[in-house]
Amino acid sequence: MKTYHTTISLRTSGCLQFIDLTSELVEVVAKSGVRNGWVNVQTRHTTTALIVNENEPLLLEDLHRLLDRLAPRDGEYQHNDFSRRIDIPPDEPANGHSHCKALFLPATVSLNIADGQLQLGQWQSLFFIELDDSRERKISIMVMGQG
Repeated sequence: MKTYHTTISLRTSGCLQFIDLTSELVEVVAKSGVRNGWVNVQTRHTTTALIVNENEPLLLEDLHRLLDRLAPRDGEYQHNDFSRRIDIPPDEPANGHSHCKALFLPATVSLNIADGQLQLGQWQSLFFIELDDSRERKISIMVMGQG
């Protein structure tokens, strides 16, 4: 059994940004030397998500609108009532909407590797989704399998 771990660091530009990580993931799998196994991709943040879907601009806009309807930024969230919370850092954002959006989306995605190739379908891409405002983010990637 062979394992390989790496981290992708990136800076997002704003709420509901969809970032296609497919090409980076293909490179990680190739660098890992794993021929048959799995790759697990994990966001390290509670206000981000990972999905596999089609990289089609109109679909991404549909997904953006759907998530906005599920948990609108201007909704009322107990999480945003800082007067009721303790130990709040001075730069704490009012981001209840981001945490609520995350409830509907996965924080990890696991994909198969066969013959050294990531097993995505013709229209499938891996997306990292920013559910909050622009900031630095980290994605943990673990590749496991036979070399």
